[in-house]
Amino acid sequence: MKHDAIYKLNPTVVTIRDEDAFDAENNPVIYDKIAVQAYVDANAYKIKREAEYPSFIDYLDGVVKGDQTQVQKYIDACLAIKAKYPKGT
Repeated sequence: MKHDAIYKLNPTVVTIRDEDAFDAENNPVIYDKIAVQAYVDANAYKIKREAEYPSFIDYLDGVVKGDQTQVQKYIDACLAIKAKYPKGT
């Protein structure tokens, strides 16, 4: 997630090695570590959600079988995860 934040906030960065960022000519790019951490913190809910979402295969299986109960169970599980980890927390 940290590397994603560096790339997102610094469009000239093309390579990251450890904590160091570099542009296309392999010149070091100085980035705002506080802004990067703020981005990571603001998007941490995404990782938490991904870890707990049920498999989309359950949803597709329900659709293919025409099992609306199974489909609704999947939707309800996803909505519960969204409520557990709201955006920005």
